[in-house]
Amino acid sequence: MAFKADAAKIKRWREERHWSQEHLAELAGIGLRTVQRIENGEPASRDSLMALAAAFNVEALALCVDPEAEAVERIRQHKAKGRAALQLSFWIHLASYVLGMVIFAGISLGMGGFVMKWPMIWWTVGIVGHAFPVVLLDIVTRYQEQP
Repeated sequence: MAFKADAAKIKRWREERHWSQEHLAELAGIGLRTVQRIENGEPASRDSLMALAAAFNVEALALCVDPEAEAVERIRQHKAKGRAALQLSFWIHLASYVLGMVIFAGISLGMGGFVMKWPMIWWTVGIVGHAFPVVLLDIVTRYQEQP
């Protein structure tokens, strides 16, 4: 049975001790290629994790990924991706709004009056309506991330 080892933690602990992969493999009594595979995020056998745990002088569970923490991190990343998409859509909308206002102003000046007033007003209402959820989401996110 393969266990999901916390590759980043194992590598960080090895580097904090200034150990090479060869040295860790020798201390643990496992192959260098096994250490390399584990640090690259590939599954590790129970025996390999036990050997690494003995080399680090910790329990084997300390070297495994916590499924709950991993789930929380995935949710956080998913939410961050959604926020980034909403912000990107707003910036695209804002850029097109600025370009549209320049065009509308040019049309109005060319026709000798303020003929594009209503499209400009309603597009402004639209951009404000788009900005509101972006700002609101940012405020909520900052509030939730406070310790």
